[in-house]
Amino acid sequence: MAADGVLHAYARARMADGDGASPLAVANYRLALDGDPSSAAVARRSYLRALESGDFALALRSARLLDGAGLAPRDATLLQVADALNRKDWAAAQVWTDRMTDEGNFAFLTPLVRSWISLGEGKYAPPLIVAKDQSAALARRYLDEQVALQALARGDVAGAEPAIRASLAARLNDQDRMRLTFAAQLARWGEQAQALSLLPEDRADFAAARSDMARGRNRAVRREGAPLTPAQGFGRLLARLALDADAMEGGGIVAVRLARIATFADPGPDSRIVAARLLTENERPELAVAEARKVPDGSYQARLAKAELVDALDEAGQDDAAIALARSLAAVPHAEPERFIQLGRLLTDGRDFDGAAAAFRSARGRYPADAVPWALLLFEGNALEKGGRWEEARAVLEDALRIAPNEPIILNYLGYAQIERRQNVDQALELLKKASALKPDDPSITDSLGWAQFVTGNVEAAVPVLEKAVVGAPGDPTVNEHLGDALWAAGRRYEARYAWKAAATLADGAVADRLAAKMREGMKPEYVAP
Repeated sequence: MAADGVLHAYARARMADGDGASPLAVANYRLALDGDPSSAAVARRSYLRALESGDFALALRSARLLDGAGLAPRDATLLQVADALNRKDWAAAQVWTDRMTDEGNFAFLTPLVRSWISLGEGKYAPPLIVAKDQSAALARRYLDEQVALQALARGDVAGAEPAIRASLAARLNDQDRMRLTFAAQLARWGEQAQALSLLPEDRADFAAARSDMARGRNRAVRREGAPLTPAQGFGRLLARLALDADAMEGGGIVAVRLARIATFADPGPDSRIVAARLLTENERPELAVAEARKVPDGSYQARLAKAELVDALDEAGQDDAAIALARSLAAVPHAEPERFIQLGRLLTDGRDFDGAAAAFRSARGRYPADAVPWALLLFEGNALEKGGRWEEARAVLEDALRIAPNEPIILNYLGYAQIERRQNVDQALELLKKASALKPDDPSITDSLGWAQFVTGNVEAAVPVLEKAVVGAPGDPTVNEHLGDALWAAGRRYEARYAWKAAATLADGAVADRLAAKMREGMKPEYVAP
């Protein structure tokens, strides 16, 4: 390729990057690298975008070029480990694992990776974590699951069982994929009773697996419960690490890259589901849709993948498709409450408030009466309130408050909703005072309290509280309008118009019309904010 062709391809790739068009960016980075195969500048960009989009051939090519120039990012070493394990080149895998150890960032993974390498070599050695190593605590976070998977890969069911129990106890949330993996592998080794004990009967997500396992060994169980290869075990390790990285502040981009390497090492449902979730959460929903759809319908994890697909479709702007899929997931016997909650939130966003309230109510019915989460009641109350069914909403919100009497978000919602309606204003003010005391730096709660003070006639107290709220949320039109109304009532007319003007720059519809009238005529009773 001519020099100007390389430049044009690189420029197109950078422009596509700016528009978030990853496939177009990757295609042009590939062209640019073809034209200038020694360019570290092109390789640096192509590595990142290729990894994000799942083009592992280009990612590996770029990583090797960067490594030769001494510029490879630390996660490129993980990609090289995955490649060596995929090729069953145990010597190369050991070399790259040693490099990972020397580099430090992911050194805590070393004992687990070396153990998989030894399994591949046919001379298994369990993970050895040295207590005095500073990374020992991090390694132990992933140890039990890895030990269980390695034991099952060797057919050592007795050795796997305590590790299975420990790994499930350690990861109380988001453990359904682990349960399905462990159950399928136990069933493959003929341990149907132990397998079924991991899968509660009243869960639609487990129904297909339970049905197969109850019949004993069959083709589906053998397929789903196939022992993991070292590459797949490494992929599972990276998938768990990716989820943990995403929970850290600023860890989203690293999490996506780890999840992508996980799918390279283990292109099965578990890693793809994790990748789909993290791509959605980190503003790559189109890629997430493609990833979730790679999980076949016949997989035991298909429903879990479809739940991630719902979120990806929603984030990608495909609202109707997301709602249709969410409805189908909620329509089967023993559908989990999470499926109804997911549907309810989509319907709320689509302003089908009656449908949303019904979905949340169905979710509530899936919990024991004494174990309904307060957040679920808040969702239902919000849908009822927005749907014009205030008395029903208030009853639900009061139930939520009884469950969680010190939860600021409930106190604020119930208090402010009554202030808006000028209903039980003294009691509502007390709720908002309590919410503010519990969370004094939350601008929305501060605004609610200041507005309640204004509505109850305490303008002198309201103004400084609303001024504090505006400092915390300067771009909120509601907060600025509230401050303007309070300033006008306090006789500070010039400042009031300034606050209304700030609100008007961000408002639309009836709110914008009301603000325009205030700025033009001053505040009249009919112009007071609701």
